[in-house]
Parts: sequence; C-alpha cells; structure tokens
Amino acid sequence: QVQLVESGGGLVQAGGSLRLSCAASGRTFSTYNIGWFRQAPGKEREFVAAISWSGDSTYYLDSVKGRFTISRGNAKNTVYMQMNSLKPEDTAVYYCAASLGSPRVRGDYNYWGQGTQVTVSS
Repeated sequence: QVQLVESGGGLVQAGGSLRLSCAASGRTFSTYNIGWFRQAPGKEREFVAAISWSGDSTYYLDSVKGRFTISRGNAKNTVYMQMNSLKPEDTAVYYCAASLGSPRVRGDYNYWGQGTQVTVSS
C-alpha cells in the first residue's frame, strides 16, 4: 500500500514558478515509478511527467519539456516537480501517482494522491 500527498500548488502569474511535492508513505515506495498528471476543467486527465523508481529515467509531456523538471528526493520518499515559465494553459489540478508499470500509461498507475490546484494568471 502506498499513500501519496501532494503540496505546493497555488496561484502564480504567467512566467512564474512553483515546486510541487509528492510525499509518500509505504515500505515499497522506492520501487515505484512516480508520475505527475493534471486535469483542467472539462478535460481528460493527462500525463505530465514521470520518474523511474531508480531516478535514472525521466519522461515529459512535450509541452512542458524544458520548463518542468521531475526529481526524487535523497530519502526517496518524496518526488518533486519544479515548474518554471508557467503559462495560463498549465492551470489544472495536479496529481501524483505511483506505478509498477509503464511510466507514461495512466492505466498502469495504482495509487493516486488527492491533487493540488495550480492556477496561472495571464
């Protein structure tokens, strides 16, 4: 069992930055790939970024490449996503999730957090 809690969301102006955190509990957390997804009003939940269980591989949605960076903390029980150069279209609820399968496939994620709101004003 893995429990995930997101934090770090908020309101920011376009061009600003936020850092999201995903804190996890569960003895086997370090063996899971961790992903960030987002869902804007009226839209499907979409993949944003993921990091492998080892931290050696990262994956990004094309539209966030070069602006967002996902990383695992030293203690391995926290995953961060640094978001720079934020745009109004990044506005969404952001969720972290844990997967033993493919990092990009939403259906492979077994555990989800409650989400944190990110709002980017123009």
